[in-house]
Amino acid sequence: MRRLLLLTTRQRTGASNRALGYLMAFNAGAINAGGFLVLHLYTSHMTGFLSMLADNLVLGNTALVLAALGALLSFLCGATVSALLVNRAHQLHLRSIYALPLLLESGLMLVFGLLGAVTLVWHTPFTVPLTVLLVAFTMGVQNATLTKMSSATIRTTHMTGVLTDLGIELGKMLFWNRVGRQDPHYVQANWARVRLFAGLLCMFVGGGIAGALGFKHLGFICVLPLALLLLAVSLPPLWADWRYGRLSPADPDLNETGH
Repeated sequence: MRRLLLLTTRQRTGASNRALGYLMAFNAGAINAGGFLVLHLYTSHMTGFLSMLADNLVLGNTALVLAALGALLSFLCGATVSALLVNRAHQLHLRSIYALPLLLESGLMLVFGLLGAVTLVWHTPFTVPLTVLLVAFTMGVQNATLTKMSSATIRTTHMTGVLTDLGIELGKMLFWNRVGRQDPHYVQANWARVRLFAGLLCMFVGGGIAGALGFKHLGFICVLPLALLLLAVSLPPLWADWRYGRLSPADPDLNETGH
């Protein structure tokens, strides 16, 4: 129970950030790759939707413009809701500052797993099924939560930044220094960052493989184990808040800034 508590409690460590980041990268990879098999859209990152919006504005394809706009607005709303929950929990001195949005995400994933086939036929004004908007909103919640939790170090719903950061560190590894280690211009790779970014990439790919296999053979129901795992991760700090009440403003856990 304590290990689960440390994953989502307000007092962060590098180890707990990495562990939760790996879990959520696996989750995003599974939903992104597996969801593509049934939705025919990659819904965990917004770059493609922005390009779709721009291209089809020029081409005059109103349906695809609305589809891209719906996904973008849903992702944006998810990120906004996450920020509202985190900031409110921070002001109330709750232990569950990061658990609240992840609890919301687990609930949305349960809906996706249990009712995905139903909402897939519910059309919206954005010309895409409600399922697409639901998944985009969920990924917005996740990305904003992990971004705030890690001070923008960890991103889990898209790998462009992760690949860029990993490439930067690899460039440092391959750089031929012509100065000594004591020189201020000496270039050295940060191995902790290399391990972090490589781990996120591997977990995203692993999640993608698991999600594709799960959706191919089981359908939407394959999301339920991930939703239940996320629920289990979210509950310990929520239980602590309910049992012990809010933290005191003088508590050493209240040391975060910049929320």
